[in-house]
Amino acid sequence: MIKPFIYPAALLIAGVDEVGRGPLVGAVVTAAVILDPAQPIVGLADSKKLSEKRRLALYEEIIAKALSWSLGRAEPEEIDRLNILHATMLAMQRAVAGLPIVPDMVLIDGNRCPTLPMRSQAVVKGDSRVAEISAASILAKVTRDREMIELDRVFPGYGFAQHKGYPTAFHLEQLAVLGATEHHRRSFAPVRRVLEL
Repeated sequence: MIKPFIYPAALLIAGVDEVGRGPLVGAVVTAAVILDPAQPIVGLADSKKLSEKRRLALYEEIIAKALSWSLGRAEPEEIDRLNILHATMLAMQRAVAGLPIVPDMVLIDGNRCPTLPMRSQAVVKGDSRVAEISAASILAKVTRDREMIELDRVFPGYGFAQHKGYPTAFHLEQLAVLGATEHHRRSFAPVRRVLEL
């Protein structure tokens, strides 16, 4: 259950979170969400702590009830060029810039904020403390998971639908056997090693 995070009620607050910093393949996906106080959403929590079924139900509810929401992303080639931290910050900036309503304040999961044109604050463990960040984590995770399931259809054999691109033993084995796809992050050590062989 989300513990309340105290901020002035009149402010329009956007929550921002990312999914996909650790995987070896695919984009890092971010979301920004401004919730509607008149339409509370029950059961928001860190997306990683929810069952897939519950996440999907909440995803639909967030899309339907939020005042405003937006997705941002940084592609594998941007991750390779900028590094994962800077690419994540860029994806967060894109998510906030895409909001149809401009927030007064942005709360970001983690311990650092991207440069934004409005006030922002990093909130450690924000995805389990701030409803807006929890909502953002759910949108980002469902979006990225769907992309990995789609990628699994195009590149069967790697197990993307199961591990979502994370460096599991099976993924590393298949990477060694099949080589890297164009969607793999070339700057990440396990992929780099395969490409150097």
